[in-house]
Amino acid sequence: MHIIGTKGNQELMNREKTLFLCSKMTPIRLYEHIFKWTDSLTERDCIACFNSTDMESEVLKALLVAKVPTILFVMNRFTDVNNIQVEKAILEKRMLIVILKRDEPKGKGQTPRLRNEYVLSLCQHVVCGYVNKNGSVFPLLAGRINVMSLIEETTCSMAAEPDVRLERWTVAQDKMLLRLFYADMGIHAIHKQLQRSYASIYARLHSITQPEELLKGREFEDYVLSMFDVKKNGPLFLQEWQGDKSLGLLQPENNSNPDFVFRYEGKEFAIECKWREKLSRDLSKDLFPMVRIENYMKFSKSRNMPVTIILGVGGEPCNPELLYRIPLERIVSITSGTQSIVDYLYPLPSFNITMFIQQEGKNYGQAYTLDEKRKQFPNAYKSWSIEDDERLIALFKENRSVKEIASIFERNEGAIRSRIKKLITGE
Repeated sequence: MHIIGTKGNQELMNREKTLFLCSKMTPIRLYEHIFKWTDSLTERDCIACFNSTDMESEVLKALLVAKVPTILFVMNRFTDVNNIQVEKAILEKRMLIVILKRDEPKGKGQTPRLRNEYVLSLCQHVVCGYVNKNGSVFPLLAGRINVMSLIEETTCSMAAEPDVRLERWTVAQDKMLLRLFYADMGIHAIHKQLQRSYASIYARLHSITQPEELLKGREFEDYVLSMFDVKKNGPLFLQEWQGDKSLGLLQPENNSNPDFVFRYEGKEFAIECKWREKLSRDLSKDLFPMVRIENYMKFSKSRNMPVTIILGVGGEPCNPELLYRIPLERIVSITSGTQSIVDYLYPLPSFNITMFIQQEGKNYGQAYTLDEKRKQFPNAYKSWSIEDDERLIALFKENRSVKEIASIFERNEGAIRSRIKKLITGE
């Protein structure tokens, strides 16, 4: 583990430092005991911390609001680039962000453990919040004498579960709640300002704000739209912006259409935006479920326009590390394993709208629908039954060719290879 970059007041590294550690899934009834410690800190202290769990994130916000000198350790890059409290702390020289990178290749030791051990070597003291004895923090601290625990066994057993069924929230309280929330003040600052329980605050935020995943999706849409740089009198026009609109479980029927429809020189094309922190192993389940792809195919046919998926991966929705441009008609080859998604990696930051439009123009009239695909392969994209899987493995063990098996199942060869691989390797 070594330092590859810093941002902020590097003089903080020379101060006596206390590392805050906390296990994942800290019970909310224990928040009060942890925040009593943050309230006791002053500008004379210097706290080192991470930002990889909910509790660590809330402690970081509490430290910044209280103006306690803070060193944040992150892996590979700092992603929370738009945090108001971080920006203020950096400007006031009371924060340092340290970016780490592991020396060993992946597979030789878990990254969190290596990170923790490295940062422990830089700090003189350790303060623990909630520690799960079955987690990774507990064995890490065994035998160390410079450790202070904020929560003991008796505290865990005696802590009362907060009651979220208090008096109703007023409009004035909701306004204050939202102002503090969007100012990145953290739950502790909201708790002190509004005198409501932590559980009550979480419940109310869940009720009146959009889910985090939806916000990330909208943020990535903004990023994609900024790349296209639509101008009022330019050749590129934004015809439609679908957006994700819902009320509870009620969603409009056409909510499954692509996010954007553009018009360029009299021709239209559609864009669907997706962002993920990282790519999952099962793209067909996470990114490209068949129901959604069918909807896009129907949309493409009915509107006579190509549909392209723009996928951002890593970093933040407003600043992804990787960008993929995938024509709709190529999704099946990616999910079936016959083609790699890497083939559709798009260069950043050299996005060129002219080049994109030229590439998009090649796809006009080439989009196909599920019905058209099933004229060639009647069982294309249908779910595999247990009986299908058993028969597939039996044919494979008989050394039947992929072409022959594909003919038997009335599916394309890529789908057969992909299913055999999944059944044999579990991938």
